[in-house]
Amino acid sequence: MWRFLAGVGSALALVAAGLFLFRGDAATEKLPPPPAPFAASQTAEAELPEPPAAATRTREQKRFDRYDKDRDGRITRDEYLASRRKAYAKLDTNGDGRLSFDEWAVKTTAKFATADKGRDGSLDAAEFATTAVKRKSAKRAVCPPAPAAADEG
Repeated sequence: MWRFLAGVGSALALVAAGLFLFRGDAATEKLPPPPAPFAASQTAEAELPEPPAAATRTREQKRFDRYDKDRDGRITRDEYLASRRKAYAKLDTNGDGRLSFDEWAVKTTAKFATADKGRDGSLDAAEFATTAVKRKSAKRAVCPPAPAAADEG
């Protein structure tokens, strides 16, 4: 029982000492002095050139300009659908004007065919593991190798 009370007492003493030391450090911390005011005479001597002005076009104005191919300030239905037609034409591999499910899912179908090493129309666990999305890892700095230490003696 005495050991328990001695342990509790020493723990409380350590906590009290830590608080005392923590408060003592915080009170002695000094802030840097505030910057000196900039004198008006210094600005007259050192005239800085005016920075170039950036274009004030918004993101939506830039997007509008991408669709407005003939630059008449209006977007026609054909201009609006042009990007969709190009994407559709890329998917319609046989050029019949219709998209089958296989044409629409061409990337997934190709990924399945590549992973199916046994060509049996199904993926086992090892084959399925090869279909996982490869995530881009953070670029790491390439350090040169350390110089080899000369053999002593």
